[in-house]
Order: sequence, then C-alpha cells, then structure tokens
Amino acid sequence: MADFTMEKGADGAAIITWDTQGKSMNVMTLDAWDELDALIDDALADDAVKGIVLTSGKPGSFAGGMDLKVIAKMKEMAGDDPAKGLFDGIMNAHRIMRKIERAGMDPKTLKGGKPIAAALPGTALGIGLEIPLSCHRIFAADNPKAKIGLPEIKVGIFPGAGGTTRLTRKLGLMGASQLLLEGKLNDPARAKAAGVIDEVVPAEDLVDAARAWVLGATDNDIVKPWDQKGYKFPGGAPYHTSGFMTFVGASAMVNGKTKGVYPAAKALLSAAYEGAMVPFDTALKIEARWFTNVLMNPSSANMIRSLFVSKEALEKGANRPEAPDQKVGKVGVLGAGMMGAGIALVSALAGIEVVLIDQTQEAADKGKAYTTAYMDKGIARKKATPEKKEAVLGLITATTDLEALRGCDLIVEAVFEDPKVKAGMTQRVEAVIGEDCIFATNTSTLPITDLAKASSRPDQFIGIHFFSPVDKMMLVEIIKGRQTGDRAVAKALDFVRQIRKTPIVVNDARFFYANRCIIPYLNEGIRMVSEGVAPALIENAAKLVGMPLGPLQLVDETSIDLGVKIAKATKAAMGDAYPDEAVDEVLFWLADEGRLGRKSAAGFYAYDDKGKRTGLWEGLGARYPLAEEQPDLTSVQHRLLFVQSLEAVRALEDGVLEDIREGDVGAILGWGFAPWSGGPFSWLDMLGAAYAAERCDALAEQFGDRFACPPLLREMADKGQSFYGRFARKDAAA
Repeated sequence: MADFTMEKGADGAAIITWDTQGKSMNVMTLDAWDELDALIDDALADDAVKGIVLTSGKPGSFAGGMDLKVIAKMKEMAGDDPAKGLFDGIMNAHRIMRKIERAGMDPKTLKGGKPIAAALPGTALGIGLEIPLSCHRIFAADNPKAKIGLPEIKVGIFPGAGGTTRLTRKLGLMGASQLLLEGKLNDPARAKAAGVIDEVVPAEDLVDAARAWVLGATDNDIVKPWDQKGYKFPGGAPYHTSGFMTFVGASAMVNGKTKGVYPAAKALLSAAYEGAMVPFDTALKIEARWFTNVLMNPSSANMIRSLFVSKEALEKGANRPEAPDQKVGKVGVLGAGMMGAGIALVSALAGIEVVLIDQTQEAADKGKAYTTAYMDKGIARKKATPEKKEAVLGLITATTDLEALRGCDLIVEAVFEDPKVKAGMTQRVEAVIGEDCIFATNTSTLPITDLAKASSRPDQFIGIHFFSPVDKMMLVEIIKGRQTGDRAVAKALDFVRQIRKTPIVVNDARFFYANRCIIPYLNEGIRMVSEGVAPALIENAAKLVGMPLGPLQLVDETSIDLGVKIAKATKAAMGDAYPDEAVDEVLFWLADEGRLGRKSAAGFYAYDDKGKRTGLWEGLGARYPLAEEQPDLTSVQHRLLFVQSLEAVRALEDGVLEDIREGDVGAILGWGFAPWSGGPFSWLDMLGAAYAAERCDALAEQFGDRFACPPLLREMADKGQSFYGRFARKDAAA
C-alpha cells in the first residue's frame, strides 16, 4: 500500500493523505517522493480538481521528517560518485516541491495555478515542515502538544529541502534564526505568531478549513512573495547595509556558539547568505550544494548515527534482554537529597507513584519541594498548569517510614556514597519490600558487585547511575553486577524508557564507563597546569574542539573536594600502580587553600560576590609558572580527546562496554564528548585506526603510558579496520 493516497471530491477539492505504512509517524522515503510527485501531477492535470489539500492519516501528527537512512541509500545508489547521487536526489525533492509551489501557473503571468494547502493535525518536523512551506497556505490544528520546526541542526545537518531558503525569504534571517540555527520547536500558536504557519483552527475543522480555502483562493493568493516582481528580502539582502550587518551579526553568533567545529551551522549560514543574493531557483541549487557538502562530511554521518539512529535504537530497547514487560508502577526513592529529589521528580512526571524516603520528615519534605519548585517554574513559563502540578505532587509521598515502600516494584537507592551506609539501607529495605521488587543503587563509583553482597537477592540488584541534574541530563547508565539477572536489567531499561531518558547498559568495573572516561579528561587538564601550560590555552583548546566545558571549569563545577575524595579512594585501591600523583599535587593544594570550586566561589577560577566566574584564578600562575615554550593548539586538543577515547577503547576491550553505540551515545549525552564527532569511537574512525595508533605512540613517548595504544586499536590499525566496520553486527539494529 502506498504512503500517499488521494481522494477527489465532487466539490473540486483533492485530498492527498500521507500515511507511512508501518510507522507511528510519517517519514519521507525515496518511494514516497515518487508517489507524491505522481499524485500532484494527476491533480494538476485534472480539470475537475480546483484545489489540493495535503494532510496526514496519523492522529495528532503530520510528519516526523526524513527517514535519515534514505541518505545512506542515496549514497549507495550513486556508486563511485556519492556526492552527485546526493545532489541529484536533493534537487529532485526541490523539483517536486517547486511544482507544488508553482501549482501549474503560467510562468510569465503567474496565473492559472491551483491552490494547495497543508493541513497539519499536529507535529511537523524537518521535511514535514519543508513540504508545507512550499504550499500556499498552512493550516494547523489547535493542538498544544504539537511541535512545529526544523530540528535538523541538532543531528549535524541543516534544513536542506528548501527549508533554509524558504524560511529566510519568508521571515528574514533574524526571524528564521531560532528555527534554523537553534532548531527551536514551537506549538501551533507560537508558530503562527512567528509567521511560520498561517492559521490555527480547531482539530475537527482542520481539513474542512483547508478545503474551503483552496476552493475560494484566487491567483494572487497563491503566488509566493519571492516569485513576485519587486520582492525584497526581509531585513535586507547581504549587499544592502542593513542586511550586511544582519549577516555579520549572525556569523559572529554562530561561531561564538559553535566555536567553528560544527560544519552544518557554517554551511547553513553560507547557504542563506549566498542564496539571499540570487533568484529563488538558483538559491535552491546553492542550498542543495551546501547540503550535499554537509552530508559528505563524516561529522554529519557520525552525528546522525549517534544522535538519531543509535540513540533511538537504545531508547527502544536494542540491548534489552528477553523478559516480560517490566513497566514500573510504584518506585521507592531512598534519600531525598539533590539526586533523590530529581529521581522522584522525573518519576512522578512520568506518572509513576513515588515514595520518597529520608531520615527526617523535614529532609523528605525538602526533597518533595524540589518538584514543587520545578512545577512552579513550568507554570510561570506556561509549560505546565496548576492542575498538572497538583497531579504530579499527588504522586509523591514524602516520609521517613520504610513501611510505605510496600507495594513498590522498583527501589532506587540514592543515599550517601558509603558502602556501609548503602549496605545497611539495602538490608533494612529488603526486609519490607516484596520478593519480586528490583533493588537499584544510584552510585557513580562504587562497584555494584560489592554492594550486592549486602543483598539477599543479588540477581535482583542492579546499578542505575543518574547524572546531575537528573531532570536535565538525558543519559542513565545501567550497571550489571556479576550476579545481576536479566529481569533486573529489563526492569531498569523499562523504567528509563518510562522517564524518557536514554539508557546505556555496561558491566561492573571501577568508575563504570562514563566516569572512567571523564576523570582522565579532568586529570589531563590539571596535569597540564602542573607542567606550566597556560590554563587559558587548556580551557579554550577544549572548547575549540567541541567540549562544552574545559576540564578546569568542569572540576570547579563538580567540586575540587570531590576530586580529592575520588583520588584518595582510587589510590587506596590501586596502591603502587596509581598514576596520578602529579594531578593530586595540584588538586590537594587547592583543597588545602580552601578553593573547593564553584560551591566555595574559589577554585581554578575566581568568582565575584554573586558566584559568577570572573576568569581563571591568577594564583595558579604564582604556584605553577607558565613554561617558556607553550604547546600548539592541536597538541593540547589531542591530549584531551585521546585520553578519553583510549579509555573508551579499553572499556570495550575489558567488556565493560558491549556495544560501541552505547559508548558513543553515552559519551555525548553523559559528559558532552565533542558531539560533532559522533563520540569517541566515531572520532577514532574519522581519524583512521592507523593514524590514531601512530598518534598514540607519539603521545605515549612524550607524556607517558596513559596514551599507550590499546591492543585492540593496534590490531585494527594493522588490519585496516574501523570500529563501526569491525563491530557492524552489533550496530546493525540501528
């Protein structure tokens, strides 16, 4: 059955309905383009058809965008010239949408065309908005849950099917910037206010309103402004004074936010800038060329794979063991501190009943108050209602009474990071909860297998590592102890799916996966300070290679005394093999000076009276004078990225990671590993195993064994392999 079907009414209105087979939301495929093209030809050639309405057969949504797997198919079909295949495919899409836009009108008189309206029942993203933008009027159902926008920039591409050209010509660069450069999504009312869509109507009247419009529209109603004589670019074209300043400002804004490491943002701005100086059809060709350029860039392919394909696969349970549905009905959260309060919040927002436990009623109530404050902010921003607040708070019981945990099917323990405290709590709680209840500990460093020794049912004991702040961080690390059973894993995965987070599943080892990789990044930055590398060079090198925070700022944010605590515990466990004495010398000195990071308004950075960073602390230079010869930018960046990536490879070698998709997705969502790269494994593939191994040897010779090439990477270099080539079987599900 076709994805697009058409029904011609006796009144002269043809209704084309988009209903992708086997999908809950419409996505565009190569075959679907051909179907839409044929139906438009049919309707335009039929004298009985006076106008066309394009709508969706999916309740509550119009389309989720392009099937990104189509891009890979287009490359394959092009054989030895993938760029040409991509460009031709994009231009074919432009041809079809331009046909919709011109609608059979005379090219000289611009008369005789047939009105075409888009009727959006709900969410319209990417190509799901670009096609409506080529129509003559856009109607949207009054559906506050609907999201309308062009989010392509978030997965490493940009709106390349006319979205960039049409939206900038419709709204001007400044008006279109939030939708294009930030991927901002709006509900229908806000989309109308922004000028993206034309009308918002009751859902039950949607198609009828669009039908009435196409049957009553005139020639003047369907000619787009950019096809009319005397059209002027909103805000001024680049060759005019006002327009020039707009584009200069936009360029500065883009480079300020992206640090120049995201090719899609620069390509989008180039397409908009160059396209604004030429006729519309030439602008579409320019957009297509820049879009092809981005799609051919490995950064784009890696971001699409990690941030869309792999992420979606993991969220759908790609690595879930066989087990009956483990949906959580009632969760007990032990500890109402910052972490426990956040877990209670996201659980209640997902409609799960929560029992929030702490030692005192005051502490438990304070934990519940976190949800109150969160909902109040939502109400102030009109993202929540008082009724929603009441419903969410009604799901949370704050108490000191462990008996309230009866009936829970999942426990998430978030008490103090002390094995004895956790063991005591485990035993007390297991005496109350049912035999089938899964017990999860939220820990960032303590081995799950050791903590499970306090449990009478270690097969039902698992680690669920949330990242702080829980309500904002998308990643959840699920850790299997040696005796953790499949049902516990399935329970944890189903719970994470319920609270709308992205899970990765790893095996038990010191620091698990995320902290195992991020701690070396922090340590490398601190080590460079001790070597006399300029702190500003360290921090800016990190940002210029795509890390959201430099290592020194991140240490300040997480607190220096926490770093001291982790260092002491690691040294106690490793003994003479402990490798970070140089790091400790800096860290312990700062702690002794009372510089504990942001929380004490003193750390690697200086802070003002309001706790705002004012710059790197000058005292660092007095203690660690700058070396006369400073390293070049690339050398610093390689140290910071390789030290993380090699630890990811070792985690794969050790069996901590079982799936490289989880390694890449977890790195980006967990600690912000250079998203433009697609993650550490994607980055190493981008470099090539042979070059990566060569750089390891050079770095190890100069800086030490922490850069020693892992045997797996060395073997891959010798065999000419890549991670996503070698481990393709595990990646196939994505």
